[in-house]
Amino acid sequence: MLTNTKNLKGLTIHAIDGDMGEVNELFFDDETWAIRYLTVDTGGWLNGRTVLISPLSVVSVDWEARRIDVSLTKMQVENSPDVDTHRPVSRQHEAEYLGYYGYPYYWDGPALAPPSELALGSGLTGEAHAENVRRPSMDSHLRSTAVVAGYYLEATDGEIGHVEQFIVDDESWAIRYLEVDTTNWLPGKKVLLSPSWVKCVSWERSKVYVALTQEAIKSAPEYDESLQMTREYEDRLHRHYGRPPYWLNQAEEHPLMSLGGL
Repeated sequence: MLTNTKNLKGLTIHAIDGDMGEVNELFFDDETWAIRYLTVDTGGWLNGRTVLISPLSVVSVDWEARRIDVSLTKMQVENSPDVDTHRPVSRQHEAEYLGYYGYPYYWDGPALAPPSELALGSGLTGEAHAENVRRPSMDSHLRSTAVVAGYYLEATDGEIGHVEQFIVDDESWAIRYLEVDTTNWLPGKKVLLSPSWVKCVSWERSKVYVALTQEAIKSAPEYDESLQMTREYEDRLHRHYGRPPYWLNQAEEHPLMSLGGL
């Protein structure tokens, strides 16, 4: 199911043995646009400590109960490596975190696979984990949805709007669209853009660069967040931009069948 990131914020994380806290923000990889971590505000349980939860641990999302069930115990989370989410999460911190839970290292595969694809893999041995931590650190491509929301959008011929939210697939944990607010140029209009049309995300300039013209974005079908996302709307969106939709490759790139990127 496709959902706006603002609908994920505040959902209760329910462990095997009880509630742990609420979703605050998401960390995604700006190369694959896969959600790598949910940050969870634990409130009084861990003295206000914020913890990371990988989508690999998500069992199900119960929208009626506004709850995400995970296959972890509260003790596992309490003893997990402490990661300061107020700073950029380093690759070394990720290696320690993933090694603790026995999750595979997504950056070591043939592609930067989405979380649901990694679920088929197995955790690394202690020796392999130690080798990952010893290696020279690679650049992390993790971005916070809370930070990137607000970044200005740069088309091929100039600035147009800013990123408002993201549309996430709660099964594959992939960002399918960026919600862009163009009200400074087009009063009252919001549009969606696929991450596959993004050229890069700049921390330094607080901008998202896309391979689209201002006119293409201006004339795109309007996005109304109060309406349920339909395949008909998505199809119309992709036809407008003249780009193939992501679902054409889902047979080959199904989250549980492939090791390819988005």
